[in-house]
Amino acid sequence: MSKAVDEQRIFFTSNTIQIEGLIGLTSGDRGVVITHPHSLYGGSMHNNVVESLVRVYQRAGYSTLRFNFRGVGSSQGEYDGGLGEQQDVRSALQYLSGKGKTGIDLAGYSFGAWVNAMMGASGDTFERMIMVSPPVAFLEFPSVQLSPQLELVIAGSRDQIAPVEFIRTLLPAWNPRAVLHVIEGADHFYGGYTDELERIMEAYLKTEGD
Repeated sequence: MSKAVDEQRIFFTSNTIQIEGLIGLTSGDRGVVITHPHSLYGGSMHNNVVESLVRVYQRAGYSTLRFNFRGVGSSQGEYDGGLGEQQDVRSALQYLSGKGKTGIDLAGYSFGAWVNAMMGASGDTFERMIMVSPPVAFLEFPSVQLSPQLELVIAGSRDQIAPVEFIRTLLPAWNPRAVLHVIEGADHFYGGYTDELERIMEAYLKTEGD
């Protein structure tokens, strides 16, 4: 496993607005864009689950790009119900690709997972999709737009926003080959369970890298 890398504050353009992000660049060609929970409920790129994903990807040697959706932190614009946020993700993917990263994952937590899923297989520059606690009891996930790039879903057994049994009923339509990992005892916010989340992600990334 590689060491964590220093992140630098950057801005990139999403259509006509400036989006604030933190990028940690490594020398390899692998990278990940990580999206945060709901903008209207305090979600930001500094969320604890987002930070766990940053750590585990950096330890696996990936460059990381997390960012604040429009209207959050120092990102310009305002909340757009998921539509403008999809453009923010596309712009982040393009920005990371412009740094020479060719094998890019798209990882999202809660609302971020929903925004990513809404993009589906729309020709964007990412290879794999990972969802943490997709909020299926809170937001509608149209399965026709979800992508075969989805490989991994993680949720807590006590998560009422992303109920495991609900996810299980949807997963075959999303991608029957995707793996669902359940963290026993964890709720939607992963208090006390981010170490277990990181262990699952480390095992996944190690397997994919072998």
